Amino acid sequence: MALKTSHPVLGTRALNRATLDRQLLLRPAALGAEEAVAHLVGLQAQNTKPPYYALAARLDGFRPEDLSDLMESRRVARIVSLRSTVHTHTARDAVGLRRLVQAGAIDRELKMFRKGLDGVDLDRLAALATEYVEERSRTPKDLRERLLVEWPDADPLALTIAARCLLLMVQVTPRGLWRRSGQVALTTTRVWFGDPDGEAAEVDEAVRRYLGAFGPASVQDMQTWCGLTRLRPAFERLRPELLVFRDERGTELFDLPDAPRPDEDTPAPPRLLPEFDNLLLSHADRTRVVPAEHKGRTWTGNQAHRTFLVDGVIAGIWRLDEAKDRTTLTIEPFTRVTRAARAALVAEAERTLRLMTPPGTSYDIVQAES
Repeated sequence: MALKTSHPVLGTRALNRATLDRQLLLRPAALGAEEAVAHLVGLQAQNTKPPYYALAARLDGFRPEDLSDLMESRRVARIVSLRSTVHTHTARDAVGLRRLVQAGAIDRELKMFRKGLDGVDLDRLAALATEYVEERSRTPKDLRERLLVEWPDADPLALTIAARCLLLMVQVTPRGLWRRSGQVALTTTRVWFGDPDGEAAEVDEAVRRYLGAFGPASVQDMQTWCGLTRLRPAFERLRPELLVFRDERGTELFDLPDAPRPDEDTPAPPRLLPEFDNLLLSHADRTRVVPAEHKGRTWTGNQAHRTFLVDGVIAGIWRLDEAKDRTTLTIEPFTRVTRAARAALVAEAERTLRLMTPPGTSYDIVQAES
């Protein structure tokens, strides 16, 4: 039976260009680091360096110290939030978004470890953990050992996960600072930001912000991005103020009326992305940036590779080998790349290295055969 729809259809390439524009990847953006972190609704930060490379790919004149300074001044911080993974967020989003997504992947992660928490009073665990990490910042090992005193028969990992899920805890500096990173140490957002705990972000506003950074998108796309379910009612409330499209498969897509939707032939320069970049993790259907033939090639087991874009889509991976006085960046295309695209890719690699390597460091760019 043919699909009946009056909504305009957006092809994969049109969706690609719209999302790249929202993601600040069509042209370097003249934004400050804090403004960019807010616009992108956080940066995936499972490892410490990806947020820096994510901003280097997107901002005009970015310096790694820009983000480090924001972390040291406590205007941004690392916290478990979207999809129950660590993100770098502004202080406002670290509290508001974390509270909003609590009922999604974070609570589901806690339930996964509930078997190891038999006999553990979770309210008491939260109170003990809060008192302990607010006295001074604590490592996960410190926190685990303190909780084991109270519940010696519980699973140690489950105790740590429970504290991570129940408390709004940030990873304090120097963890995450550029080239000065230390071990993970935790305290509450209340202590770190010096303010009473804020309210959860409003779901309708979160929908608007998601579309502004990742749209046009479906309900399932946003649920994939944040780890929540049952977001259809929020989209239905907002339907009168949103534009509605469909993709080539017939999936309903929503968008902000004034959001950019460039022509599908808009040039998309090569970009080097870090591992776990949210461009690749924030849609249920990732074909707008990951061609079907390359699906699964950006991962080995649980480890994500650094990737690069050519003409707006994933075209290969890159590696960085840092010695004491020399850095080597290796580009590995998945398929044959044209001479012009390869030259532009090398130029982007050189730009990235100039931004991200210490002054006086020599570097090489190696192009592996496809």
